[in-house]
Amino acid sequence: MPRLRTIAVAALCALAPSPAPAQEAMVVGVDAARSEPLRQTVPVIGRLVARQSGVVAARIRGPVGVFQVEVGDRVERDQIIAVLDINRLTAERDLRAAAVAEAAAAVVTARAEIKLKKQELTRIEGLRASVAFSQGRYDDARQEVSMAEGELGEAEAALGRARAQLRLAEIDLAYAEVRAPYAGVVSQRHVEVGSWVDIGDPVVTLVDDRHLEIEADVPAERVGGLAPGTRVTVDIPGVEADEAGKALTATVRAVVPDENPLTRTRTVRFVPEFDSDGGLAANQSATVHLPAGTPRTVVSVHKDAVINRRGKTLVFLVIDGAAQIRPVSLGEAVGGRFEVLGGLKPGDIAVVRGNERLRPGQKVATREGTRG
Repeated sequence: MPRLRTIAVAALCALAPSPAPAQEAMVVGVDAARSEPLRQTVPVIGRLVARQSGVVAARIRGPVGVFQVEVGDRVERDQIIAVLDINRLTAERDLRAAAVAEAAAAVVTARAEIKLKKQELTRIEGLRASVAFSQGRYDDARQEVSMAEGELGEAEAALGRARAQLRLAEIDLAYAEVRAPYAGVVSQRHVEVGSWVDIGDPVVTLVDDRHLEIEADVPAERVGGLAPGTRVTVDIPGVEADEAGKALTATVRAVVPDENPLTRTRTVRFVPEFDSDGGLAANQSATVHLPAGTPRTVVSVHKDAVINRRGKTLVFLVIDGAAQIRPVSLGEAVGGRFEVLGGLKPGDIAVVRGNERLRPGQKVATREGTRG
């Protein structure tokens, strides 16, 4: 009998269901929804332009005697670039200097003549009470003084003219030295030693690479938000951001009020706010990121948190250690994130790794270092 009781107990134990195993938490990666400014930009290809560049021309005619620069040389303002032959100019200056000395001597002579005529007039006036006084002689003496004073005026005018001609000769002599009107780099030589140049002929082309601006042809519908002083970001090939990783920026200096009827664009000039240490060049390409709209603050979620099921946009949130599904309404892209129009608030923890296999209510454990 005891043996039969033992067998019956064992059979009941075999028929009873075994206890369910405890559900293991699924390890997932997470990222928090956050509030951040949204500032959309539109890239526009521009170019670097020099504020000062062009031909340095000869200001007098003559042969080139000396060339003191080569292509690629950097020159400072007023540095001599070339010197024309000055032999004829020096002789012309000396001739004009002699004319000045001659005119100055004529002035001295005229003044002495006036003094002499006035002495004669004074002697005649002294005889006015005498029977030897002659009214005709007195009138002639007065007229001679007036004529001498007129001759002095002519001599002084001739002296002024001679001095002006001397000054012109000195200017021509100074112009024989072709000087840089501003600091820059010589990009081209147009003549060589011995070449004859006339007034206005090009000598070199000079580019000021230390004062560059960015010029871009901006669509007309985008220029409304580009008031002078507006700051934009810029990408220039070969130019790195600063040590802090801050992007290159520039400010709007001017919007040229001249629209291209073919492309419907307007030229905009930007002033760089960074130092290139001379590594930039005129006509170098630059990408300007223009504001596409008014900046605003939005709630955003990581793009990997968004899943689509049966035509619905969903996000799994971690709430009290469990995955809870939440429908969301999305707006525009913000880099690697989406603007959230509804369904989330800043600080909500969204699943960004492993959400494809999650079920609502499933226990989850967050992976270290995945929040951001």
